[in-house]
Amino acid sequence: MARPRLVTVAGSPSVGKTSVILRVLDLLAAEGQKVGVAKFDSLSTEDDAAYARRGIPVSVGLSGGLCPDHFFVTNIEACLEWGQRQGLDLLVSESAGLCNRCSPHIEGVLAVCVVDALAGIHTPKKIGPMLRLADLVVITKGDIVSQAEREVYAYNVRLANPRAPVVFCNGITGQGATEVAFHLRAAEDTGGLEGRRLRFSMPSAVCPYCVGETAIGETHHRGNVKTMRFEDQR
Repeated sequence: MARPRLVTVAGSPSVGKTSVILRVLDLLAAEGQKVGVAKFDSLSTEDDAAYARRGIPVSVGLSGGLCPDHFFVTNIEACLEWGQRQGLDLLVSESAGLCNRCSPHIEGVLAVCVVDALAGIHTPKKIGPMLRLADLVVITKGDIVSQAEREVYAYNVRLANPRAPVVFCNGITGQGATEVAFHLRAAEDTGGLEGRRLRFSMPSAVCPYCVGETAIGETHHRGNVKTMRFEDQR
């Protein structure tokens, strides 16, 4: 049995990732594709119930005290194997959406970034590899802002990632979902992930707070730490 095609969907909290995915998977399922979701979060999620109500197989991974993106990397191969056992044609991995610096994309795997037009027109400049290395950028909540704000926001998205198509999608009405589905339908066969690489590195080392330190103060700083420089004005 072949492994399903994999698509990674990343985005900050509450941008509408789940609503977009539901709309798109409804379209693909109506075509006869067997679709499923691997949902990553940190402490809890109720999104699995939304998928289950649609009859979409879903597996949930909660990272707890770990970085959810590191948790994703160490578990995504097992998720793909789960999708194979479910007989899926397409598996969508939905990120926890907590870190603009990480939210890793994988070489050779279709990468989707979901951003929110309500976040402000300068937000695309503040998002790192999650946006800049995506293959497709989906903008949500464009119906709530003015036409001018929509155009400026989309322009700034294209400045951040000139090579990715940009699609406005409304997770409530489904407008734009057909175009997103077109890109997911064209996703390449994934095969296995063993030996594949992320498109961008994770933070390079571990600081004491990454492994559970809670005490504040210079004497507790070890490993990979970075301090600010201050220039006092007189």
